[in-house]
Amino acid sequence: MSVLASIIEGVREDLAARRLPMAQLQEALETAPKVRDCLPNLLTEKISLIAEVKRSSPSKGALATITDPAGLAAAYEEAGAHVVSVLTEQRRFGGSLADLDAVRKAIDIPILRKDFMVDEYQFYEARAHGADVVLLIVAALSKNQLEDYFHLAKELGMRSLIEVHTHDELERALEISPEIIGVNSRNLKTLDVDAKSFAELIPQIPSTMARVAESGISTRQEVAFAQECGATAILVGEALVRSGSPSVAIDQLLGRLQL
Repeated sequence: MSVLASIIEGVREDLAARRLPMAQLQEALETAPKVRDCLPNLLTEKISLIAEVKRSSPSKGALATITDPAGLAAAYEEAGAHVVSVLTEQRRFGGSLADLDAVRKAIDIPILRKDFMVDEYQFYEARAHGADVVLLIVAALSKNQLEDYFHLAKELGMRSLIEVHTHDELERALEISPEIIGVNSRNLKTLDVDAKSFAELIPQIPSTMARVAESGISTRQEVAFAQECGATAILVGEALVRSGSPSVAIDQLLGRLQL
């Protein structure tokens, strides 16, 4: 079993344990925070930042304790992040919907629910908890699931970050005419990282779409490389949560602070 398949198996088990009646979830949707649109900022000429609240990962293990996700997210916002990504997968990433709730109350910028979305229920759940964007991993979904979930997210008012890491996945992603495509330099089946994915895939994404470089970004040079490849945004987690000062780390990554 690949790492991705193992994670999804756990996600389905955890979802079964917390699933509420749809009527109850629909009630929560009625009082959900308003949707904040992330797309304009992700299409700016300057590089945009999706800053991640991330405690651990399958590849690196524990990264940071993060006892105050709301405080961290607020620091990200103050330092100029355009979107905050919140991990809600518990087993491998140490996240939760409680983190999403806390962050939503603390910041005004859009929030990405970062999880393995493999069931329609999760989309209603994401919106009920205040998510503005959801992650759709092409490697984890069938062609029909990708299309159906993309349209479901749109019906609920959310954007979708469509994540790819191969040419084939990019072709599948482009078939649904997305607004945001993320190129993950980490292969989720093996956890190997190869920045060449940025150079190979990002230039093939139409310039009308937001193009996000994901994984393996921890230095200003790596940000510049992603920009040269055509990225309009970067998604960074590990480098920020491991830094002593997220604001300084963000300044460095965005070229506002030279060492």
